[in-house]
Amino acid sequence: MTTEHEQIEFDVLFVGGGPASLAGAVRLMQLAAEQGKEVEVALIEKGAEIGAHAVSGAILNPVALQELMPDYLEKGCPIETTIRDDEFYYLTPDRHFRIPIIPRYMHNRGFHVISLSRFTRWLGDIAEETGINIFPGFAGKEVLYGPDGKTIVGVRTGDKGIGKDGNPKSNFEPGFDLMAKITVFGEGARGSLVKEIASKLGLFEEKMDQVFETGIKEVIQLEEEKNYFTAGRGNGIHLMGYPLGLDTPGGGFIYEMKDNRIALGYLVGLSYENPLLDPYDEFIKFKHHPFVASIIQGGKVLEQGARTVSTGGYFSIPALAVDGGMFIGGAAAMQNTPGLKGIHLSMKSGMLAAETCMDALQQERFDQSTLDEYSRKFEQSWAKTEMYEGRNFAQGLSKKGLMKLIHLGSQYVTGGRGIRDHMSLKADSDTLKPADAVAAPEPVDPKALDGLLYVDKLTGVYLSKTLHREDQPSHLIVHDADLCVHLCYPTYGSPCTRFCPGKVYEMETDETTGAKRLKLNPSNCFHCKTCDIKDPYHNITWTCPEGGEGPSYSIV
Repeated sequence: MTTEHEQIEFDVLFVGGGPASLAGAVRLMQLAAEQGKEVEVALIEKGAEIGAHAVSGAILNPVALQELMPDYLEKGCPIETTIRDDEFYYLTPDRHFRIPIIPRYMHNRGFHVISLSRFTRWLGDIAEETGINIFPGFAGKEVLYGPDGKTIVGVRTGDKGIGKDGNPKSNFEPGFDLMAKITVFGEGARGSLVKEIASKLGLFEEKMDQVFETGIKEVIQLEEEKNYFTAGRGNGIHLMGYPLGLDTPGGGFIYEMKDNRIALGYLVGLSYENPLLDPYDEFIKFKHHPFVASIIQGGKVLEQGARTVSTGGYFSIPALAVDGGMFIGGAAAMQNTPGLKGIHLSMKSGMLAAETCMDALQQERFDQSTLDEYSRKFEQSWAKTEMYEGRNFAQGLSKKGLMKLIHLGSQYVTGGRGIRDHMSLKADSDTLKPADAVAAPEPVDPKALDGLLYVDKLTGVYLSKTLHREDQPSHLIVHDADLCVHLCYPTYGSPCTRFCPGKVYEMETDETTGAKRLKLNPSNCFHCKTCDIKDPYHNITWTCPEGGEGPSYSIV
């Protein structure tokens, strides 16, 4: 099928409607106003509206927001609460121990608890007021290159109304070719377009492999008379230990929100080795721990979401600029891994990219050497200083037992260097052991799920308000179905049927022949991209579904 795509031209195009792109776009318009220059700026977001796909912890260090908008409080920034104090606990299966010394990078007093979906919607409204052209419901499907094959000149958005057979339906709408002098990619962790560019232009050559954690988060309505935080305790709680133990990176959080609600979440490092582990089961076990259960007892889950977070840190940051393009936010690994925060770093990266855009527009030069000013600005910023201190943290976290504590302790006292600087890591897809070499984790008893406070995966999908049109080509590409049955299943026990928090993947057995078949339920997809990251054979590729589909978060 040959489709004509209308071209629309802009000076700068931001891809993705998260805090990095929104802060960058707003900053660019501020600079244009200061310099009296007209700049045409567009921003596309694959969710049906800004904020629909935004999920995070989330504690916001307001340092970047204050730089961007000193009067953010007067402008109605939707803050849930401000952190009064931090609490840090180590969990055993039935006990909890308060850790008396909280690492300096986990000091959050004075920072804000926010709903990232609400925060990005608010920031999106401000962006529109500045004159930015915002296009929600438009998924970037293809990077457009100039005649030399390496200069980025824009992005093609996805066609709408394609049937399962790949042919247009009666409601077919072709996508657009959004052309730009500079395209800024803020897709978040494991962005599909950035992945494509990296393969073509070598963004990660001589870089450490990006590694990730998958986080599952809920907003829970508590019973008024049982609110843990009413006693004036610390309202930013972090927990480690049970159920993962010390050998697998991960842990949980509980943050106070408005209206007698809490944000509760659990993250599992995708460097885990046991293919029989199910991150969602670990999340449910965490919620059932006596200490956690005592806080949430009698509550009800209002909304659930899932997302991967890039945790590799400074050494996994890709090349930040190419001819015609720059990379910001989670797509560029902007995350303070030891501090468990990244929104402020994403925003700062977008703002630095915006300053570079303005300089490039003034010079009418958009080549890599000009856009590399963004990299230089980053290296001279507080964002680099903060990330550099945690440059070996993910590597130390990947160690086991006593060695983990030795590495992390030495990094703490040496400003991040530790025993050895520039440590390396395996890619998450390379860490699994064969299923017959490990013990299966203790499963979650179905009776532990009550449908209100402890919900199963499919109920979680429902609570995320995830919707996809059923009669479209699957956005999850399994390249070799036979490999799934004849190699992955006997070797690893089909880990995709466990690591996906939305139950997208199921291994079915034909009752008559006994033959196995991998069944896909793409309509359940959270867009977390765990499958694209953790699959040991790189046999699954996540692509954007039709624009406007997926989760519809409002309070996570």
